[in-house]
Formats: sequence, structure tokens, C-alpha cells
Amino acid sequence: MDDQELGFKAGDVIEVVDATNKEWWWGRILDSEGWFPASFVRLRVNQDEPMEEYVAKLEGSREEESGVPHLLGPGLPCKEQMRTNVINEIMSTERDYIKHLKDICEGYIKQCRKRTDMFTEEQLRTIFGNIEDIYRFQKKFLKGLEKKYNKEQPHLSEIGSCFLENQTDFQIYSEYCNNHPNACVQLSKLIKINKYLFFFEACRLLQKMIDISLDGFLLTPVQKICKYPLQLAELLKYTNPQHRDYKDVEAALNAMKNVARLINERKRRLENIDKIAQWQSSIEDWEGEDVLTRSSDLIFSGELTKISQPQAKSQQRMFFLFDHQMVYCKKDLLRRDILYYKGRVDMDQMEVVDLEDGKDKDFNVSVRNALKLRSTVPGGEVHLLCAKKPEQKQRWLRAFADERRQVQHDRETGFAITEVQKKQAMLNAGKSHPVGKPKAVTRPYYEFLLRQKHPTLPTSLPQQQVFMLAEPKRKTSNFWQNIGRLTPFRK
Repeated sequence: MDDQELGFKAGDVIEVVDATNKEWWWGRILDSEGWFPASFVRLRVNQDEPMEEYVAKLEGSREEESGVPHLLGPGLPCKEQMRTNVINEIMSTERDYIKHLKDICEGYIKQCRKRTDMFTEEQLRTIFGNIEDIYRFQKKFLKGLEKKYNKEQPHLSEIGSCFLENQTDFQIYSEYCNNHPNACVQLSKLIKINKYLFFFEACRLLQKMIDISLDGFLLTPVQKICKYPLQLAELLKYTNPQHRDYKDVEAALNAMKNVARLINERKRRLENIDKIAQWQSSIEDWEGEDVLTRSSDLIFSGELTKISQPQAKSQQRMFFLFDHQMVYCKKDLLRRDILYYKGRVDMDQMEVVDLEDGKDKDFNVSVRNALKLRSTVPGGEVHLLCAKKPEQKQRWLRAFADERRQVQHDRETGFAITEVQKKQAMLNAGKSHPVGKPKAVTRPYYEFLLRQKHPTLPTSLPQQQVFMLAEPKRKTSNFWQNIGRLTPFRK
């Protein structure tokens, strides 16, 4: 913010002193005065009637009389003018953003690559992520916006289609946002050394960039992807339903909200892989490949009775359902917080069968609250599982359906954890469990397991929650509280 800008938060009421400028108004909050962006506020008349409703009624009566839209008074713009303000704000911030990205790529990255004695390519990748890819994409996106922008009558611009055509490309921000915490860590280490601190400052001065540190510049893409839905929501608010751009803007708003949700979900998944690796390192007698080789999310967990052939032997096991696979373990007889690995089920090769209470033909036993996992490969394995209560069985059936949906969604969106991320997670987990030290599912990982479930975001989620780029808060349920009261993991 500049010295003369007015700071405010959502819900503040600003008294407009001067509205002669289309983009910046002068306003007052209590004892503070300053400039603020006109498109960031919703103008109200007499402090009780929303501006857009007042505009609609007034315009309707006046256009019937003369066919010409009027301004509402000295310096107060009509709905078309408000739409013009929002369009101009979008175009202006987009051009500024392109310059910003150019300064980072040419002012910093280009100079850093010349200094091979100071930076490795891996360091640069960590610090700057895929910001060069974002720069190339944003240049293409701005060209599309410029083609749709009506310079003479900005309110007639039809820019909604630009967002729809590029909604898949916006997903490259997911990689950048996930890497950003690593960039901050790497950068904070380097600037403690004067040589690097002076070098970065020299880069900024040579490129004639404003007086902000590099970590401040690198935060901009994270903020930018959050701002698009807010701008589109404002644009939709001042677009008449009869406007040719209305349906595209409405669809673009939903599309960009979905992009933000996807980034949220990927960030949550990335944060969870460390916890999954630590969970695996706490399991005794582990066999086969690591969970992270194929999976990145714990969807559900709980206790079931497993019935094995040929003697229809009944065994109590703890089951952990991940995407692509399910791991089951046995509890230690004395220390119930210790688990022993007993096997896993490849969910990609299984179909889930809901069984009625009664005698099962394959196992020749009577069962209640049972379900069966049957291999889709002829002659493959079959698993018979029983829950204690009907509602627990239904919860497991929903979890299996969630697992299949998540696998399909990951396939469609191209989500994947890199090999480097997997190896680093397993390396960190190995450090936390030294060789020879007794393992146990310790309380933090136990609580992590209990918290996990397939996330379903309500369609009416407030924007502040959707765009925080952090794990959304989940509703607690009686089921999880009941699980917490069970004794298996307590010493």
C-alpha cells in the first residue's frame, strides 16, 4: 500500500468523499482517509439499500422514458460504469502481473544462472519453482484477454470465455503453491549469507524493481491465483443476466473456484505424505514396497474381522484404506499401540460386494454385517470382512466408493507425487525412528489417522475458506469420537 491508500477489511463501511475518478475513490473510515479501489467495494445508498438493486430500479424507469442510461448523481457510477471499473481493474492488474513475472525471470533467474559458482540448478528450481512456465502461460492468457477487451466501451467486453478456455492451464499453479514453502526455507538459508543478500539486492536494483525482498515477489503468484475468483465474483455482480458475457462469467467463476479447490486438495495431499511415511515406519515387520510407491492419501481406517480360507479362520485386524491399496495389521497382544504388518490388498484389482446376512457360499460360514473383496482376475484372491455394526459396514462401503472416485479424479487431473518427494518423506520418517528403537503408533500419527477421510467440499463454501490454500476444516462426527474412545492404541 502507498502512504495515501486507505486500509479496510470485509464488512467495513466507507464514507465516499470523492468518486470522480473511475478506478480510485477517496473515502473515510472513522478518523482515517485515503484512496481505495472502487471495484473492491459494494456501493450502498442511504446505508440500507444495496446499490445494484437501486441501480436496477432507477435504470429501468429511466430507460423506459428515454432509452439512455443515466448516472445516479454527482460522481456515482451506474451499473455499467461499475462493470467498466471491474473490467479495467482485471486488465490493469493482469498487465502489472506480467511485468512482475518478467522482472523475476529476467532480473533474478537469468542473473542467477550466470553465477554457477553460487547456485545449482536444483537450488534455482527450489527457489523459483515453475514460475517461468507460469510467465509463459500468463503472456498467452493476457493476449486472449486483450482480444476480448473493448477499449471504447469496456463494459461490453466479453472476457469470461478466456478463463474457460484456459481453466486446465491454471492448474500449473498447484505445483508452484506446493513448492512455495520449500522456496521460503531455501531462500531464508541463503540470505543469512551476506554474499547472497547483496547479490539479490543487486538483481533488484539492476531490474529497477520496487523495494520489496525476493520472498515478497515470489509470494505474488500464490496471491494471484486466489484473486481470480474474487475478481470474477465482482464482475458477475455487475453483469446483467441479459449481457452476452453473463453465462461465461458465471461458468468462469465456478471454474476458477474449482481450480482453487484443486490446489487446496493437492496441498493437503502433499502435507500428508510425511505423515503416511511416519505411520509406515511405526509398523513392525513391514514387507514389500512402501505405501507411497502407489498411494498418497489415507481415506479410511478401522477394525474389521477378516475371515480366511480354507478353515474359515476368524481374525481381528486393523485396516487402513489408501488410494490404490489397503493395508491390514495385527495388534500386539500386550502393547495394543504396536501394529504388525500382515498384508495388503490391491484395490485396483478388486470389486466390492455387499453381502446380505446369512450363509456365505464361498466360505461356507454364516456372517453378519459382511462385505467381500473379490479379485477381478479369474481365480484371484477373495477377502471376507465383517463389521461389528451395520452402520460401520455402510461407512466402509462408502469409503471403498470414495477410494475409486479419488483414483479416477487423480487420473483425470494428472495428480501425482514426485519420486523426490516420496524419497524425502521416507528419509525424514527414518530419522524419526532410529534402528533398534521400539516402534509404536504414537499419538500424533494415531490422531492423524483418525482425522482422515475423503474430503467433500460443500458447494456454498465461503470464499475465505476456499482460497486459503490450506487444509479446510472438517466437521467432526460421532463415528470419529467413538473411534477415539477405543483402547487398541492406548498404552
